[in-house]
Amino acid sequence: MDFQLKDKTVLVTASSSGIGRAVAEAFVQESCNVAICARSKDQLIKTADEIKKSSGIEPLWCVCDINTTKDINATIDVVNKNFGHIDILVNNCGGPVAGIFENLNDEDWQSAFEQVLLSVVRFSRGILPMMKERRWGRIINITSVAVKQPLENLMLSNSLRNAVIGFAKTLSNEAGKFNVTVNNVAPGYTLTKRLYELSINKSKLTGESHEHTLAEMAKEVPLVRLARPDEIASAVVYLASEQAGYITGNTIQVDGGLYKGVY
Repeated sequence: MDFQLKDKTVLVTASSSGIGRAVAEAFVQESCNVAICARSKDQLIKTADEIKKSSGIEPLWCVCDINTTKDINATIDVVNKNFGHIDILVNNCGGPVAGIFENLNDEDWQSAFEQVLLSVVRFSRGILPMMKERRWGRIINITSVAVKQPLENLMLSNSLRNAVIGFAKTLSNEAGKFNVTVNNVAPGYTLTKRLYELSINKSKLTGESHEHTLAEMAKEVPLVRLARPDEIASAVVYLASEQAGYITGNTIQVDGGLYKGVY
């Protein structure tokens, strides 16, 4: 299927590894102009080189701490200078610190707020005006199955990722008349460094190995396996396509059926 994305410019945040990297690679395969960003310069260079080796196309990379307005604005400026504008924004971030309510202090909450919610607000604020001017745009936020079904020991993620859903739904109502869609993708258990770290944390509580913990997670999923990052990326690319032009304000779960609710 031709998603009609050739030559569109895409910025994927927190994209040097995991789901973010898989999303960037998927857009490269669609012949888009792709920009990636993350905090680690060395990891960004490594990722860009590996993508170039596999695809023949090197993505633009920018060092960016998504918790800071200065870095976000600088990243947007670099992408605009190189490609002229940004058509598609994929807001991705790592997960905030794990923990139950009693073990989280104000600093933990503030950091999670900056990372999960304000990064989405700031990137969207910087890019939406050019989308409205061009009367075409896609904003896609990577959230978590936790927006439907809170996950154990993830108080911060469960709280702030739901705030992203509320923001996106409201923004979709405001931006629709400019032919800009705003949607969310909610991954389930996905084979990333984040899931590996969560499995280690859980193993410390249960006394089991992290391999056992990951196997138990897979058993919770009707498909009886964990997701690959590229499976999440496929949903993101579809939401960016012309074929998905009438989908906005929605959250699409890519969780293998992990969420057990009807609505």
